[in-house]
Amino acid sequence: MYGLTTILSVAIAVQAVFGSPIRARTPYAVKETFVVPRKWKQLDRADGGHTIHLQIGLKQSRFGELERHLYEVSDPEHSRYGQHLSFDEVNELVKPTDEALDLVHEWLFENGIESLSLSYSPSKDWVLVSLPVESVERLLDTEYHNFEHEDGTRLIRTSRWSLPVHLHKHIEAVQPTTSFFRTPAQKATYIDSPAWISSDYKPPSNTTISKVCNISSVTPECFMNLYGTLGYEPKAAGKNKIGFNNFLGEIPIRPDTAKFLAKYRPEAISVAAAYKQISIADGPVQDGPLNYTEAESGISHEANLDVQAIAGISFPTPITSYSTGGSPPFIPDLNTPTNTNEPYLVWVNYLLSQYDIPQVISTSYGDDEESVPQSYAERVCKQFAQVGARGTSLLFSSGDRGVGFPGTCVSNDGKNTTMFIPDFPASCPYVTTVGATKEFEPEVVAYRAPYTDAAGNFHGLYASGSGFSNYFPRPQYQEKVVSEYIKNLQGEYDGLYNKSGRGYPDISAQGLYFAYFWNGTEGVISGTSASTPLTSGIIALVNDALIASGKPALGFLNPWIYSKGHKGFTDITSGTSHGCDVDGFPATKGWDPVTGFGTPVFPKLVKLAGAECEL
Repeated sequence: MYGLTTILSVAIAVQAVFGSPIRARTPYAVKETFVVPRKWKQLDRADGGHTIHLQIGLKQSRFGELERHLYEVSDPEHSRYGQHLSFDEVNELVKPTDEALDLVHEWLFENGIESLSLSYSPSKDWVLVSLPVESVERLLDTEYHNFEHEDGTRLIRTSRWSLPVHLHKHIEAVQPTTSFFRTPAQKATYIDSPAWISSDYKPPSNTTISKVCNISSVTPECFMNLYGTLGYEPKAAGKNKIGFNNFLGEIPIRPDTAKFLAKYRPEAISVAAAYKQISIADGPVQDGPLNYTEAESGISHEANLDVQAIAGISFPTPITSYSTGGSPPFIPDLNTPTNTNEPYLVWVNYLLSQYDIPQVISTSYGDDEESVPQSYAERVCKQFAQVGARGTSLLFSSGDRGVGFPGTCVSNDGKNTTMFIPDFPASCPYVTTVGATKEFEPEVVAYRAPYTDAAGNFHGLYASGSGFSNYFPRPQYQEKVVSEYIKNLQGEYDGLYNKSGRGYPDISAQGLYFAYFWNGTEGVISGTSASTPLTSGIIALVNDALIASGKPALGFLNPWIYSKGHKGFTDITSGTSHGCDVDGFPATKGWDPVTGFGTPVFPKLVKLAGAECEL
């Protein structure tokens, strides 16, 4: 008789010859099919020798219980409020069953993948392995192709993949496969034209605001006065921390940050040299200025904006910059292996492997929700829930295209149904999504009409991101305010959005004409990628007051915001979201899917959070 090892060796040899998966236990069946998004075209077959960093997401055995814990420790009316879970407690709740791990291991080993080549997330809910494309194709019974975006960037992806039938209930996601998520920064630059203001704009009557707030270049001094942080002296800067994310090769530039702080917050200039840089998956870090090639490529606008906005409002709270390598997008060459990491997964799984993480993390990236398969979006969102359960507030930008960029407002299911286009991760119910405002008294929805600058360059629509998820149902914490808003629309835009979906944003802040430095020169920059780090810095100051009072940080914000924290925001009632060649959702009294509950009032937020505020 042949031994098991001999049988497997023969099977693997046969597999290698015929290029088909081993049909262990049960036959293969399609697990996921995804329509290739617009703006992408399929090219030739992928090189079988290129390496893919495969991430296999096993079903989390007790995610429902983790979600219960998340809401209990985040609900100010619950007896467990603020009792955030530990590293080990979270991992225990999401680890897969022994059966799931055994069956997945059996499948991998039968396909010739050695146990020594595997690595795992701390809870083993992700199995990670680097394999050549041809091996992944056999493993998933699929074919990978090169795909090219209209901007010239490329990905190696497939539009469908399969698993043995008995593994369908144990594996929730495998990436990179069908995800065309590109994580662009949510920003728009407007430098060469006059400031865009509302037709009924009036200068602030408040003499202080009028003096320090310039509509064409908004500075930390304006923010501190506008949102009430001026005079607050942080007391827990050793225990309290804040972080921000960089993707797609973005690098915060220390000399630029030093110039910004020297001009606008000279007492904080030490931050430029002191903020911590963490490289994940070979993400770039850098201490010096941009070199010629970097400057020519135009990188680091986003990264500079993030660190300068945070340092300008939250000093001396320690800052951590996370720089995650991988793509999309990625342009391979003959000397560079194809790196097809999904950066959100890489980053959040790294974060969850750390025992000590910042209490607030700002992310100014996102893409069309429909550009990623639902399985991917749901699984990444679950990872965010784990971060929230540990007591960290995750803030994401709502996007800069209103309800959708004109000319792109159709479904990606092959039917081309006219619809508004929500963003992800903005649509995840376990994060706090931040919209953008402009002007000062009152603040209104941030909006900039398309225009052509002095050099003849066309700039498209800029409007604060707004919408309702097609993937995630409306969470209970926002049921009352969202249902009321939809009722008051009286049927307007029916059929263009998902009435039962998670609505966003949750809150907002200034997002037009931020003063910042890039490549040694001052300019202005706009977007929800400006309002998000600014708001994150303000939430970090609220946490400072809490920690100094001997209380836990806010953690996952939304249950608190929707139950009582909303009273600490200035309601925005003027403006609309725009996009898709319509005016879009209107800002109204109370919550709306344009500015959420509005912009922060720091002293009120501190009081509502249960801490003391000395200004």
